[in-house]
Amino acid sequence: MRCDGTTFLLALGLAAELVFSKPVRPRSPFIIKESHPVPTKWTEIGPAAADHAIELRIGLKQSQFAELERHLYEVSDPKQARYGKHLSADDVSKLVKPTDETATLVHEWLADNGIETERLVYSSSRDWISVPLPIDQIETLLDTEYSIYRHEDGSEIYGQDTIQPTNSFFRATPKSTALRPVKPNGAWSHPSHHFKPHYYETPNVSAVCNASGVTPTCLRTLYGTIDYVPQAAGKNKVGLTDYLGESNNRSDVHLFLEQFRPEAAAAAYSFQVDVINNGDDQQTPENVTQLAAGKDYEGNLDAETILGISYPTPLIAYTTGGSPPYKADNNTPTDTNEPYLTWLDYVLSTPDADLAQVISTSYDDDEQSVPPSFARRVCADFAQLGARGVTLLFASGDDGVGTNGSCISNNGTSLPTFLPEFPSSCPYVTSVGATHAFSPEVVAFDAHNGFASGGGFSSLFPRPAYQNGVVDAYVQSLDGDFAPYFNAAGRGYPDIAAQGQRFVTVWNGTQVLLDGTSASTPTAAAVIALVNDALLAAGRPPMGFLNPWLYAGGHAAFNDVVSGSAIGCKGLGSGLGFPAKEGWDAVTGFGTPDFGAILERLGLEGRWERQGGWSLAPA
Repeated sequence: MRCDGTTFLLALGLAAELVFSKPVRPRSPFIIKESHPVPTKWTEIGPAAADHAIELRIGLKQSQFAELERHLYEVSDPKQARYGKHLSADDVSKLVKPTDETATLVHEWLADNGIETERLVYSSSRDWISVPLPIDQIETLLDTEYSIYRHEDGSEIYGQDTIQPTNSFFRATPKSTALRPVKPNGAWSHPSHHFKPHYYETPNVSAVCNASGVTPTCLRTLYGTIDYVPQAAGKNKVGLTDYLGESNNRSDVHLFLEQFRPEAAAAAYSFQVDVINNGDDQQTPENVTQLAAGKDYEGNLDAETILGISYPTPLIAYTTGGSPPYKADNNTPTDTNEPYLTWLDYVLSTPDADLAQVISTSYDDDEQSVPPSFARRVCADFAQLGARGVTLLFASGDDGVGTNGSCISNNGTSLPTFLPEFPSSCPYVTSVGATHAFSPEVVAFDAHNGFASGGGFSSLFPRPAYQNGVVDAYVQSLDGDFAPYFNAAGRGYPDIAAQGQRFVTVWNGTQVLLDGTSASTPTAAAVIALVNDALLAAGRPPMGFLNPWLYAGGHAAFNDVVSGSAIGCKGLGSGLGFPAKEGWDAVTGFGTPDFGAILERLGLEGRWERQGGWSLAPA
């Protein structure tokens, strides 16, 4: 995704499934996709500097995506004979590699505009091309004009307002909120200071969980992993993503683990960090500006949560650069691509043995800010990872069904609407909502800061077949409530949930509390990583794309959340959003994980032994 609007997709040959507008001047046979309105919070402030260089990305039509999708569902659906037989990186690459005709047409078009083949950089499957070009050459290439747009918060992007998708206003943001100072001797500290779990005693949730501050001991107890000893750490890996200048401060992570998971403390200095496209891995003290901006709230929360639950499962932190501010040096290409593309290019080219089997991402934004062609393409790239056996978890958002004052359609009608979030709305990922409290868990909501678990229905992606009979039943149960404000036929999300409120986090050497689906997503990822550990230890493949298994019956291993409601969009009816209900709902999905029940559902029998740990065998 390009926040400055400089990623675009080419439709070549017989790509008849897309709707296009033609270029101003005829040349090589190509057409460019769709227009996209300027959101109300953005204002055009002037033309872009003609000699400013940016990194242009060109997405080529993938040759056999329908076939890839068929494989994805066959290896992810427990009703299929191929369940668990994931594709290799080479298998996937062959399915998405563009045809020779497509590649030739693109090369001819670029050559017509004086862009030499030697300057082009290709993705591993050659379905994306990137090339640094000055604005004036891109304007000639696309028959358009670029402008600079300023958001109401002061940030700026490049874009133009007639040819899509060089005009995206998508800005992925971390889903963590509500920084609060924490007193070291507060009630939340009771679990780690006074409770030392014995491996032959399963602690009681009420003894270790306190709503004033959630700790790893609480989460491991609540979701049933406290007694599990990982056995396949040599094969199993879990990952997290850092974007927009976030990093994972090892010193802070070490302080956190020393207090809340002492045996894992050394992992703070040994977990793997993959720096992608000059991503941030700052380990020096933060300056005043960085501290004021809360740099690394998100990064620390993710790393501390995952290591606190899934240790000693190896952690990979993928820290990806992109979307930097405008630079005065016009001769230096500015990579203002929304970093999902850069990250995807990296992980899709990673060998199977080196790739994390579960990856947690705590960033997203309003779906309507994403050009449809781009959203579909990025979603299709996520499908490639699912086919390779990777579970992708995305935060469902922290604003319920939308923030007050922003619930306005961006399609030119300016009608009121609930705001679905992308990538949670992509049908090839698993979206994670948030809960709080323990007996029982309820929808996460904090009136003090306006945080509420996000959820809803895509306006872009239709309901996938695996949701049939489940999501439509929930829609019918609403009995017409909110009907004007959402697409009842769209992909519903989230799919699952986990605790997401008042997480104790160490940041800048200080204990703070954070709310957000940024907390629930790494929590769920850590639990699924331990499920993968049990599977791999039993000689079986990892979970991979979770949703077909989940909707086919795996949800029975999750704790249903039936109390609470999303909030948001004040002025639209009651100001409430989708309510939690029995079964799936559009605020907590199927609920929160029960580790032991998941293993049983997968045909693994877990038996705790005082000396030996878990013994896993077919049920």
